[in-house]
Amino acid sequence: MLSPFSSMPEIPVDFRAPPPSPVASGRRSTVTNDDVLTEFLEASLRVPDLVLPDKIFPKQKHLDAPPEVDFVSLCFHRDDALRDVVSDSLARIGCFQLLNHGIPSQLVESAAEDAAGVFQVPHAKRAAATRSPEKPWGFEEYHAGEEEEEGSEEFVWCNEEELKSKMEGIWPIGYPNFSEKMEKLMSRIEMVAMKMMHVILKKKSAEFDNGNETGNVCCIYKHGGDNTKDSLANSLKYDVIRMLIRGTDYSHSLCFHLCNGTSQFHVYSKKSWLSFCPEPGALIVTAGDQIQILSGGLYKSVIGRPIFKAEKKQSISMAFLCSHQNKKKNFGSHGSRSVSLSQQAILALILPLVYHVMIFLYKKLHS
Repeated sequence: MLSPFSSMPEIPVDFRAPPPSPVASGRRSTVTNDDVLTEFLEASLRVPDLVLPDKIFPKQKHLDAPPEVDFVSLCFHRDDALRDVVSDSLARIGCFQLLNHGIPSQLVESAAEDAAGVFQVPHAKRAAATRSPEKPWGFEEYHAGEEEEEGSEEFVWCNEEELKSKMEGIWPIGYPNFSEKMEKLMSRIEMVAMKMMHVILKKKSAEFDNGNETGNVCCIYKHGGDNTKDSLANSLKYDVIRMLIRGTDYSHSLCFHLCNGTSQFHVYSKKSWLSFCPEPGALIVTAGDQIQILSGGLYKSVIGRPIFKAEKKQSISMAFLCSHQNKKKNFGSHGSRSVSLSQQAILALILPLVYHVMIFLYKKLHS
């Protein structure tokens, strides 16, 4: 017997999902504080104005000029009050002005006048005496296409035979006379530096010789004649950014700045910078990284830069960087020499032979 359902046609089953419900275009949000949500979303999508914090770029401090210290009273008369003034100034701002230092102004002016001739050497001839990691003296690196109207350049001098040989090859007439004057000036600066270090650290120089082979150098700067407000601002930014990134190129204890005719002097540290009008004829002394370490962090390492606003086309300033060491250790050329690998190998072969000869002689004498 047939089932009653056998004659019924087969109905296909459709498992498709139902179509989505239409969305009403004018429907409002069910959130009660819709205005607050809208304001939050608009604020979140807005790009904020980026402002660098003060700790990234040093603030300018408006302080009085660093104290003026009489060199003779400090170092020869042993004035304790002046010693306290120097110590306090180095701790606060890392700088002071030194008067009555005994360095003849004629020697300074003559050396600065000859130094101007260094920058007259054509750029095409400077390659042999351009600074590099292997040669930390000579001209700063020059890039073709740089703006020449600013005219600011730098030359690092030291009492180094290789520098003398290179410079006499490209500036044979002027360099010997210039180098002779710089040696005299450096000698006077070193005597002042030695006296100052005795007073500041209250130690003998032999006790804080750190063996730094960089030696004492002089950074000579030619300041261009572009003294517009924008140029000075750009120079300031360059010096500060360079200080933040690189610090100083040469490790030193004290730096003595000779910059007669400067309108302002800037002192930079990583926390602040200040400017002042220096006393004419003064040696401006700034503290370096070595003295900061030797003082246990009491004295502040800073970088000093003179600013010229005169109408002259160019001005010359000199910064003498003095280290704690024997002054003959300039760049390792006059210091102790290391023993090469070949010399060590020869010595290793000779010593056993000498030892056996001595043993043989000893046995002969006591037989």
